[in-house]
Amino acid sequence: MTVALILAGGSGHRMGQDIPKQFLTVLEKPVVIYTLENFERSKDIDGIVVVCIDGWHDVLRCFAHQFGITKLKKIVSGGASAQESISLGVKAVAEMYPDDTTVVIHDGIRPLVDEEVLADVISVCKEKGNAVTSMPYNEQIFLVDDETSTKRYIPRETVRRVSTPQAYPLGKLRWAYEEAFRRGVGISPSSYVNTMMSDLGETLYFAKGSDKNIKLTTREDFYIFKAYIQSKKDPLIK
Repeated sequence: MTVALILAGGSGHRMGQDIPKQFLTVLEKPVVIYTLENFERSKDIDGIVVVCIDGWHDVLRCFAHQFGITKLKKIVSGGASAQESISLGVKAVAEMYPDDTTVVIHDGIRPLVDEEVLADVISVCKEKGNAVTSMPYNEQIFLVDDETSTKRYIPRETVRRVSTPQAYPLGKLRWAYEEAFRRGVGISPSSYVNTMMSDLGETLYFAKGSDKNIKLTTREDFYIFKAYIQSKKDPLIK
């Protein structure tokens, strides 16, 4: 059994929008629906749980019905931080599914996750015990000595950039969040599931990533996403 846990709890205030960015419409469809459609189409996904911002649950249900998202099983409210929101989502999944369920965690504002990436993160998780989507880092990375200078860099072949989707067994997630909140480990504002697992001493395993799998954070990201969707409809572009 494999369940998608989609995080759609952001407010969009940092982007200066009147509505949450996951509900912004691009070519007559909300961003979050583009995201959910990827999981709806996947033969590997049995159900979908969404962590949604308060006041938008009914809106999401209506959009899901309109666009044929039949795998949506539950919508729950998020918490005060990303980690609290994920923890609440994990609890919601645990109310419906057994501990051996594979849970695929994904940002609702990453609408371009493709079938190959999704399939690989599930496969690696079932083989290794977890999976984190990753890509090589192609830029140079320097450590800051002070505000204006540096002498130190990190060889780029020694680092990977990771994102969602990430996959973990439900039982491991339940244990990890209970332990993290009990010990106050891995739950800072900048923490996520992967960093929390690392802080708890877990080894993480890399799965395939894609440069296409962008996170829609700025206005420019939305323009790129719109251009990509339009390009798929252009018969001159293969």
